[in-house]
Amino acid sequence: MKDKLFLMIPGPTPVPETALLAMAKHPIGHRSSEFSAIMKEVYQNLKWLFQTKEDVFVYTASGTGAMEAAIFNLVNPGDKVLSLVIGNFSKRWAEIAAMKGADVEKIDSEWGQASDPAVLKQRLDQDVNKEIKFVTMIHNETSTGVTNDIQALCKIVQEHGAVSIVDGVTSLGAIPVKMDEWGIDVIVSGSQKGFMIPPGLAFLACSKKAWEVYENCKNPSFYFNFGACKKSVAEDTTPYTPNVSLIVALRETLRMMKEEGLENIYNRHADLAMKMRTGLRALGLKLFVEDDRIGSKAITSVYPPDGISVPDIRKTLSKTYDIIAANGQSKLQDKIFRLGHLGFVSERDIITALGSLEATLIKLGYNPKREKTALK
Repeated sequence: MKDKLFLMIPGPTPVPETALLAMAKHPIGHRSSEFSAIMKEVYQNLKWLFQTKEDVFVYTASGTGAMEAAIFNLVNPGDKVLSLVIGNFSKRWAEIAAMKGADVEKIDSEWGQASDPAVLKQRLDQDVNKEIKFVTMIHNETSTGVTNDIQALCKIVQEHGAVSIVDGVTSLGAIPVKMDEWGIDVIVSGSQKGFMIPPGLAFLACSKKAWEVYENCKNPSFYFNFGACKKSVAEDTTPYTPNVSLIVALRETLRMMKEEGLENIYNRHADLAMKMRTGLRALGLKLFVEDDRIGSKAITSVYPPDGISVPDIRKTLSKTYDIIAANGQSKLQDKIFRLGHLGFVSERDIITALGSLEATLIKLGYNPKREKTALK
């Protein structure tokens, strides 16, 4: 049915009507006093969401743009970078750092598992000469559906003295993030996730320690330059032409988030994730990440039943019920499918998705071994 498409993927996520209406208006001048007033409010509310006293930069880019900004404004060629890899997106840090000429070392965890703080501590304890300058990691790995204990990992990095660089693309606005309290030096995110607007904006915040490292970067980025961004934040503007329409929409969704409250946002995502996981298990389906302690609050990865393919499940969900589920990525392609419950999502959406998935599986010849359960 036309205009009934519903995204149950890690991103883009559903967009509230208030944000859509804000984007529908004619763009205003990005050097106008009206736009500066909007930016001032947005900057203040981003600091609230990031739980930081530091400035939060806004880029017209995807989350990967903010990742490149972090590496290219901090890392010099030859610097030692330790990357914690638990999936497809955490691997990206290592790839970007290598392009900057860094000496990259990876600690690989099995996909579906979280980074082990004890393993990180052991490696950093071995680094008695403090050769490791940066440690990159991901908070929520959507390629697998795993959440890292960023608080524990960043504490270990802080004790060592290296700079922690965190991918918070699908955690900010969904999972507790306390940048200052947890000692996160750099964290990045993107607009099409917990921020509840379409793709096109990226965000980055850095600590005072990271800022000092930036000041010693020999060849920092031009477009993503920290210095240009910091100067613009002080003037309630942006260094270059931003996506004005998305920023106006962002103002609306940040207001929605403040009205809901951080704890309520976190509790809603945790509740929806558990309802999704409970419902999938009730259908007799096996989760890729069985351990609920590390299972993502933003997305759930699921194995297809024996004899039914992931492409057939996704195609039937889309064609019959206008629901889009995500495929697995890289080595998990066609081996798992992923259901998002991130951002502008409610219990009704979880019920709809589970019911549609059950009907889809029945159409494809699966007989759900339904267990008695209730979405409480």
